[in-house]
Amino acid sequence: MDIKKLHISDDKFDINLLFYRFMKGVNGTNGLSNSNVKDLLELYFSQINICSYQQIVESFQRKLQEKIRKQERVDHINTMLSEIQSLKSFKLFIFSLQLIQIKSVLLEESKLTYTSHIAKLQGLHPLSLQYDNISKNKPYYQRISAALFSLRFFSKLEAKNTQFISHHTVEYIESLVDFYQELALDGLEANQIFMLMFSESVNQSIISSSGISYEYRIQLLLESLGIPKEHITKKHDSNDSSTEFDFFFILEDKKYGIGAKRTLRERYKQFIKTAQMSQLDVMIEITLGIDLSEEKAKSIRNHDVYLFVAEEVYTNSPFMHKIDGLFSAKDLTLDTLVSIGKTE
Repeated sequence: MDIKKLHISDDKFDINLLFYRFMKGVNGTNGLSNSNVKDLLELYFSQINICSYQQIVESFQRKLQEKIRKQERVDHINTMLSEIQSLKSFKLFIFSLQLIQIKSVLLEESKLTYTSHIAKLQGLHPLSLQYDNISKNKPYYQRISAALFSLRFFSKLEAKNTQFISHHTVEYIESLVDFYQELALDGLEANQIFMLMFSESVNQSIISSSGISYEYRIQLLLESLGIPKEHITKKHDSNDSSTEFDFFFILEDKKYGIGAKRTLRERYKQFIKTAQMSQLDVMIEITLGIDLSEEKAKSIRNHDVYLFVAEEVYTNSPFMHKIDGLFSAKDLTLDTLVSIGKTE
């Protein structure tokens, strides 16, 4: 590849850098509130036909000085406004203000999309593959939907299509389209630069960076079976300190130790080793079962370790039905636990 073909001109770089600085400056900790943005846009629309851009910027400074009490914020915003040195940079700043308003709309849409995906967990067994797939993808739903909403929005602007929002705001969107078209000719890559800032806002709005852990789902399931939370502990085996049981509890005078991992890999060998010397009454391994072969399953059961796997895996694996002590996760009930305990 000829690296020269990837060259970015100084003018293109500069306009995109300034746009990013405006977006960050407006949206940052010391930036503008929603009320501030509305005030500045109101001043812009009311003065654009009678004042120069320099005069409008001065009115911006007066309004913000009047509205903002914290001098640190005022200084930050004035520093940003000082970068408006031309009509082009002024239009870029106004475009940034308008996009900040649109950003909140896109962010709410992405949140709704996220919620609609998470709602699919309702009615699913917490140890099923389907539940696991939704849960592990939880951090990505809002990010992906936000990126797609942003792409769709800028595609509408590029096509000069204003028929995607309330008819009351068509005139406002038309002004946004005009800015977009004009600034694009100057090299602005609005969607790409907007997404840099937008993705940061999306990340801040995501409560957790990952889905509910597999182990925690098992904890909740055990509690739902009637095993008191305070009676469930995590502990190392007394005879093999290298093995940690994710869940240890006593049920009808029997000691239960449960290991819980989405996938087994080679960890099952440690559990087998512990089974040979443990003083527990019942040892259980709970896993999705996606990497559980017939050979592994038989090896684990030969050491009197019980297995529970995701229902979908159990249903689609004929060999599992033939192995005594290997269960579907849907059969992880209090009756099953008690029944296992009675056989030991």
